[in-house]
Amino acid sequence: MQIDPVRIMVPLTSDIRQGSGTISYVELHNSRVETEMASRTIIIFLLLFFNITAAQNATETGPGTLNVGVILNLQSLVGKTAHTSILMAMEDLYSVHSSYRTKLVLHVRDSSGDDIQAASAAVDLLENYNAQAIIGPQKSSEAIFVSYLGNKSRVPVISFTATSPTLSSDNVPYFLRATLNDVAQVNCIAALIKAYGWREVVPIYEDTDYGRGIIPYLADALQEFGASMPYRSAISELANNDQVEHELYKLMTMQTRVYIVHMSSATASVLFMKAKELGMMSEMYAWILTDGIANIASSLNPSILEAMNGALGVRFYVPESKELDDFTARWNKRFKQDNPNDPPSQLSIFGLWSYDTIWALAQAADKVSMANATFQKQRHMKNLTCFGTLGISTIGPKLLEAILHNKFRGRSGDFDLENRQLQSSIFQIINVVGRGSKQIGFWTAKHGIIRQLDQNGSKTIHLNSMPDLNSVTWPGEVYRVPKGWQIPTNGKKLRVGVRISGYPEFMKVERDPITNATTATGYAIDVFEEVLKQLPYAVPYEYVAFDNEGVKSGSYNDFVYQVHLGIYDAAIGDITIRYNRTSYADFTLPYTESGVAMIVPVKNDKNKNTWVFLKPLTTDLWFGSIAFFIYTGIVIWLLERRINNAELTGSFFRQLGIAIYFSFFADRERVDSILSRLVVIVWVFVLLVITSSYTANLSSILTVQQLQPTVTDVHELLRKGEYVGYHKGSYVRDLLEALGFDRRNIRAYETSDDFIDALSKGSKNGGISAVIHEVPYIKIFLADHCKGYTMVGPIYKSEGFGFAFPKRSPMVNDFSRAILSITEGDAIIQIEKKWIGDQHACENDGTIASSSSLNFKSFSGLFVVTGIASTSALLIALVMLLYKNKHKIRNSIGSDQIRRGCGLRHINERNQESTIDSNQIQNMQLTVPNSEDDTCQQEIELSTEFTSSGSEVQTSQEFASHGTTSSGLQRNDKSA
Repeated sequence: MQIDPVRIMVPLTSDIRQGSGTISYVELHNSRVETEMASRTIIIFLLLFFNITAAQNATETGPGTLNVGVILNLQSLVGKTAHTSILMAMEDLYSVHSSYRTKLVLHVRDSSGDDIQAASAAVDLLENYNAQAIIGPQKSSEAIFVSYLGNKSRVPVISFTATSPTLSSDNVPYFLRATLNDVAQVNCIAALIKAYGWREVVPIYEDTDYGRGIIPYLADALQEFGASMPYRSAISELANNDQVEHELYKLMTMQTRVYIVHMSSATASVLFMKAKELGMMSEMYAWILTDGIANIASSLNPSILEAMNGALGVRFYVPESKELDDFTARWNKRFKQDNPNDPPSQLSIFGLWSYDTIWALAQAADKVSMANATFQKQRHMKNLTCFGTLGISTIGPKLLEAILHNKFRGRSGDFDLENRQLQSSIFQIINVVGRGSKQIGFWTAKHGIIRQLDQNGSKTIHLNSMPDLNSVTWPGEVYRVPKGWQIPTNGKKLRVGVRISGYPEFMKVERDPITNATTATGYAIDVFEEVLKQLPYAVPYEYVAFDNEGVKSGSYNDFVYQVHLGIYDAAIGDITIRYNRTSYADFTLPYTESGVAMIVPVKNDKNKNTWVFLKPLTTDLWFGSIAFFIYTGIVIWLLERRINNAELTGSFFRQLGIAIYFSFFADRERVDSILSRLVVIVWVFVLLVITSSYTANLSSILTVQQLQPTVTDVHELLRKGEYVGYHKGSYVRDLLEALGFDRRNIRAYETSDDFIDALSKGSKNGGISAVIHEVPYIKIFLADHCKGYTMVGPIYKSEGFGFAFPKRSPMVNDFSRAILSITEGDAIIQIEKKWIGDQHACENDGTIASSSSLNFKSFSGLFVVTGIASTSALLIALVMLLYKNKHKIRNSIGSDQIRRGCGLRHINERNQESTIDSNQIQNMQLTVPNSEDDTCQQEIELSTEFTSSGSEVQTSQEFASHGTTSSGLQRNDKSA
C-alpha cells in the first residue's frame, strides 16, 4: 500500500482474502498540513464521522477476532520496513495456520514520529476499537507514554524498536520488548575499544530518551575495560546543519579521535555528511556505530554510506538459513510493490522482529478464549479527560501470560519474551566499506571478540591480545589502526610545565627578556626532546615555568598537582614517581636509576699501627673465638681425663694449660678417645675457615689503601641522634620522619656547596653527618666532588624520575615506549656523559655497605656446629660413665657375698688346728657353698699369708668390714 504524504487518507475497511482468513486494515495518516480554519473544521468533522464508522466495524468483528493496534512512523525507513513485514506475516500466518480460531484484525496508525500523535493514536485504539494488544510504537519516547496506557488498561504493548534502557518492564509489566535492550551491546563496544588499545572515547548521541539512556551503562562498561569518556557530545534530533557543524568543530579541538555514534538514522545522516565535509573521516579518526544505525546500514542512502566509509558497527546476529534467504527475496519484491517511489532497501533486523511479533501474538491469541473479550469501564473514575473513559481488558492478563510462555524459532532466530524482552549473546561486528558493509568478526558474552562462528554459533576461534578480525578498512581507506588521539593542529600547544632544580644539570629554566619565552635545558629536557623525536607524530609544545604561578618555592607535590588542575598538559623534570602523586597524575616509565642513598665523607684508614693484626676480626668475633677455644679445650681435657691420657698428669694448672693447648693445636697432639677425635675434626675445620679468612682480610688491610665511609648504616645515625641533611623541597624529609628521625635533627640545604660545608663541619659542630639524597642527584654530586665523599646504600627503594600527565592521558603509553627505547640504547648514555660526566672516573663512586672487618655473625653457623659437636661428645661420655659405674656396683655386691662365705671357711680351718671343738662352729650354723671352693681357697691362702707374716689382726679387720658375723668370729677367735 502506497501512502501519499500529502493527502489525508480516510479510514478504509477492505477485505483481502489470505487463505481462509480475512484481514481488515484501517489506516489513518495525518499530513500536518497547515491550512485555513475552514479546512481544519472539515477535517474534524470527517475524523468524527470515520471514528464512528470504525467503532461500528470493530463491533462487527465478533468473538473470533482480536483487535490489534499498530503504531508506526510510516515516513521512516524502519516504519516502512516493519509495515511490509507485518503484512507478509499476516499472509504467511493464516496460509499456514488456517485452522486458528482467533483471527488478528490490524488497525495501523501513523505516528509521524510525534510523541503526542502516538499517544493520541493509542487512546483511539483502546477507546474506539477495543484493541486488546498494541504493536509499537516505534520510538522509545513514544513507547514510554503508550506503555503506561497499556498498563492502565491491562493491554499488552509490544515494541520491536524501543530499545532505551529507561523504559523498563519493572514499572510497566504490560510492556514487552520484542527487541534488545541497548545495554546488551555496551560490553561488545567496550571490548572493541580495549582490543584496539584506545584509552579515551567520546560518545556522540541524540539528545533524546533513546540517545541518553545508554550513556551511563556505556561509561561503566568502558571504565571496567580501562577506558573513559573525557567528553560527551549531545546533539538534538532537531539540530540543523550549522549546529551539528559547530559541535564537530568542538570535537576537532580535543585530543580524542575515537567516537561512538548512538542516534537515529536521520540525525546520523546529517552528522556523517558534515564530518566528511570537515575532514573528520580521515586516517586519524575512528568511528563506531551502535546497533540502531548498524542494523539498517545497508538500507541507507548510498551517499550517506559513502560518508560513513571506514566506520565500525555492532548489530544483532541473525543465523543464516535457506528459509531466511527465501523470505528475504520475497520481502525485497514486496517492499518495492509497497513503496515504488522509494529507493531499494535491504531487509533489516527490525523487519524480522516485526514479522516474528505478529506470529507470537497470533499463536498466543489462539490459546486464549475470546468469548468474553470486552473492556470494563472504571465507574469510580471521573471522566474529566479521555483517559478517564478507558476500560480494563478482561482477557489482557491471560493474553500477556500466553505471550510470555510462547517460544518458537522465528525468522530472527529464537523468539522468547519470557523475561519481557529478547535475549541475545552474539553480536556481529561490521565494517562500512563503499556503499555496503562487510562482516569482520563477532562478539559473544562467553568468549568476547572472536573471528568466526560455526553454523550453530558454538565453536569459536579465540583471539590473542590484539583483535584477529578480518581486515578493516579505516576512514581514509587505510589499513593501519588509528591511534585514537592527536594533538590538535588548530588547537593550543601542549603546555609543558618546568621548574628550577637544585641541580642545573637536571633542569635549568630561563626567560628570554625580549620574547618573554621560557627556555629550559638539562638532562631531563634532553630526554624529553629525544622522546618527542621517537614518537611517530609531531607534538607542538611550549614550556611554562612553574615560578610563573607564584609558587617558585613550592614542593614537587605542588608542581605535579598543577597537571591535575589543568594548568599544564604535562610536567617534566626531576620528578620522582611516588605513590601519593599517582592519585592525581599518571607517570611514564622512569628514565633514571631509582633509590635513595647517603652521601658521607670517607677517611683514609691505612691501619698500619701496632694493633693492625686485630683489625681483620671484630671485637665480638675475637671474644667469641676465645670462648669457644676454652670450651673446646675443657671438653677435650674431660674426655681424655676419663681414659687416663698420659699427657694429662701433674698439677691442675699444668693440665689446664695442656687442655687449652689442645684447642689450639689439637691436630698435632695425641688424643686416645674416639669422642675426642670427633671433636677435634670439627674444631680443626672451624679453625681452618677462621684462620683463612683472617689471613685474607689482614693481607687486604696491609696491602690495599682503605677509604672507609664515616657512616655505614642509616640506623646508626638514628641511634646516635646525629644530624642529617636533605635537598630542600624533596620528599626525603617525609621519608626521614617515617624512619624515626627527630624533626630537629633534619636540616634542609639547596646547593651542593651547602652539603659540602655541612659535611665538613660534622654533626657535633653544627653540621651534619650524612646527606640523604636520591641516587641520580648523588651521581651528579660525586661527579663534581669525587674526592673525600662516597655513596652508601641505597637505603630506600624508589621508582626514579618520570614525566607526569593528567589521569588516563593517552600520551603516557607512547611516551613510556619511547623512554624504554631510549634507555635501552646509546642515547641515554650520551645524555649522561653530556650532563653528568664519566661516572667510572671517580674512585669513590660505588656502594659501600659495611666495614671490612669480619664479624661474629658471619661465622655463627660454624660456631653452632662445633658447639653441638663438643656438647654432644661430652654428653655421650657422661652416659657411658654412668652406665659403667652401674655395672661396677653390681659386681662389687657379688664379690662381697663370696668373701663372707670364704671367711667362715677360713676360720673353721684355723679352729681345727687349734684343737677347738667342732661343735662350737656347728652351733654357729654357718656354712660355705661347695660351688665356691676354688674362690674360697684363694681367699684362705691370702689370709694364711697375712697370718704367717704376723698380720692376723689386719686380716680379721678386713673380714670384719664385710659383716657382723665375721666380727663375731674374730672376737671368739681372740678369746680362744
